Amino acid sequence: MNRMKMRGRAFWRVLIVLVLLAVAGAVAYGWIDYQRFVRTPLNVSPQPSSVDVGKGSNLRDVVGLLREQHATSTGPLYWRVLAEQLRVAGRLHAGEYALTTGMTPRDLLLNMAAGKVLQRNFTIVDGWTFRDLRQALAKADKLRQDGASLDDAQLMTKIGAPGEMPEGRFLPETYAYVKGDSDLDILRRAHTAMAKMLDTLWAQRDKQVPLATPYDALILASIVEKETGRADERPRIAGVFVRRLQSHMLLQTDPTVIYGMGGSYAGNIHKSDLTTDTPYNTYTRQGLPPTPIAMPGKPAIEAALHPAQGTELYFVSRGDGSHVFSSSLDEHNRNVACYQLKHCQ
Repeated sequence: MNRMKMRGRAFWRVLIVLVLLAVAGAVAYGWIDYQRFVRTPLNVSPQPSSVDVGKGSNLRDVVGLLREQHATSTGPLYWRVLAEQLRVAGRLHAGEYALTTGMTPRDLLLNMAAGKVLQRNFTIVDGWTFRDLRQALAKADKLRQDGASLDDAQLMTKIGAPGEMPEGRFLPETYAYVKGDSDLDILRRAHTAMAKMLDTLWAQRDKQVPLATPYDALILASIVEKETGRADERPRIAGVFVRRLQSHMLLQTDPTVIYGMGGSYAGNIHKSDLTTDTPYNTYTRQGLPPTPIAMPGKPAIEAALHPAQGTELYFVSRGDGSHVFSSSLDEHNRNVACYQLKHCQ
C-alpha cells in the first residue's frame, strides 16, 4: 500500500514538473515571440503610406486598421503589452500617422502618444500668380478645399482681408499642414507672412526710392520677379525701373502687358498687344500698374526697396536668363539688334 502511495506521489511530482516545464517553455516562447514583435519593423511598402486614427478610437481599433493595411499580422495582445510597457496606454492621439520603412511598433506607439501626426508641405513658388496658387491648392494632397467654390473677393473676406486684391499678397514659402487643414488655412498663413515681412522690409527701405506705400513696393517687386532670370540681377533691374519712375518714363515691361491680356495670352506677345491699352499695359500707361502681377519673393522685395545705383535705363535679354544693360536709347537699340534680332556688328 505504501508503495502504491509512493508511486502515486512520484507520478504527481513528475506531472507537476512537466506542467511547470511546459508553462515555463510557453512563457519563454511567448516572451521571445513578443520581443520579436517589438523589434520587427512593420510591413510597410516603399511608397508613402499612413494610418488614419479617428477620434474616439482605442488601441484595438488602431491594430485593426494596421491589420487591414497588412502592416502587421499581430493581434491586440502584444500591442497592449507594449503600450503598457511604454506607459502610453490610454494616451494615444487621433490623427494621421506616417508609416515609414523601418518603423517598429514601438516607434508608431511613441509617435501616437506624442501626437506626431503626418505633416505635408505646400510650396508657393516665387512668381506664381494668384491663379497659379489656387490651381496648386486644388491639387494638394489631403488638404480640405473650403475655398474652392469661392470667388477671389469672397476668399479674401474669408481669410480676414476683405476688399484686398489677392494678387501678390501671399508670401512664396513652404508651409507645413496636416490632414484636416484647409486651403484657407494655408492662405491665411501666407497672407499674414507676406504682410509681416513687407512691413519689416518697408521700415528698412532706402528712403530715396520713389515708392509711396508698401503696396507700391509689392507691385514693383512683382515686376522685378517676373523680369529676372538671375538672382544677382534683381537689384540692377529694380534700379532701371526706379530711375524710369523718377524720370516719368514709361516702364515698358512685357510681363505687365501679358498679365493684362489674361486668358488671351497664348505664349507669344505681338506688337499689337503692346499698343492695346489695358490698366496693366506699361507701354501705354505711365507709372506702376494698379496691382502686383505675381507673388514676389523676399529677394525681389528687397531689390525693389534697395535698387542698385547707376544710370541704366534699359535692358534686353541675352536669351540665357541674363540681360545686357544700357544707359542710352542708341546703345539699347544696338543691344536689341544684337541679342534679339541677331544682327550684331
